[in-house]
Amino acid sequence: MLHLRLIVPADRTDEVVTLVEDTVGTTHVVVLPGAARSPAGDVVLCDVAREAGDELIGALRELGIDRTGSITAENMDLTLSEHADEAERQAPGEGADAVLWEELTEVTHEESTFSATYVAFLAVATMLAACGVMLDNAILIVGAMAVGPEFGPLAGISTALVQRAPRLVGRSLWALIGGFAAAMVLTAGFSWLMDGFGLFNAGMVTADRPNTGFIWHPDWMSFVVALLAGVAGTLSLTSAKSGALIGVAISVTTVPAAANAAVAFSYQDLQQTWGSSAQLLANLAGIVVAGTVTLLVQKALWRVTRRTAPTVRPGPQGS
Repeated sequence: MLHLRLIVPADRTDEVVTLVEDTVGTTHVVVLPGAARSPAGDVVLCDVAREAGDELIGALRELGIDRTGSITAENMDLTLSEHADEAERQAPGEGADAVLWEELTEVTHEESTFSATYVAFLAVATMLAACGVMLDNAILIVGAMAVGPEFGPLAGISTALVQRAPRLVGRSLWALIGGFAAAMVLTAGFSWLMDGFGLFNAGMVTADRPNTGFIWHPDWMSFVVALLAGVAGTLSLTSAKSGALIGVAISVTTVPAAANAAVAFSYQDLQQTWGSSAQLLANLAGIVVAGTVTLLVQKALWRVTRRTAPTVRPGPQGS
């Protein structure tokens, strides 16, 4: 269930309450006249089944409530109510299959911001991966992959393409390209520093690395894994099962490939630099393609579900 808190101009309250009550899957409607101060208006509270939430929020935005008041939605972990159970039974489809497009757009917008924190996480992850490739240590590679925040901008690109939001595409691309560029430059500097302390050396780059050598040898399996990870990551976002993102993060060699490219470049090993760069691009492209296709399929399937089920409560008999 979702909990909605609406601030509504007093002269629109009846219209909004009627919309809420007529929407299949809503319950626990509360109206607090004059309770809001900034902006001024009435407060309308309700609970709605997740599978009915996107349509209701879209209808409220068509009424302009997001401009004249506010629309706030939050996930409810526990609701003990027979009314809520009945609302979920009436709502079309399954909550796990429902995509809240407004929520997805907002989440990916926040995760696609080029900020100091984002660059710091990506740079630290890339430096950890650099240590992993130099030491041929798979544990460090896995740790670095889990730390990397790059899935946010990748999901942002997929969401923006499906929603036809060019500004979000540009924002996500800037975070992705700028973030990796900054992280790789910082990692190259980190490699020179470690070399100065005698902790890295050229022999470590050219030595046989059975555990991490795959990072700079891209093949079709790399692209296939990226496709599967893109599907899993997108599903984890749309179904609010964010724990699956950790599994996605440690299955794709984006951060390790960037790290290996930076380290190899610092030692002028152009073969590994190009190989790692190709690995990085293949993984990024695979995730974006899979994420976009997954969202398009979800959107199409949900449209079919909505067409075959009522979304508005029937009026009284004989009305």
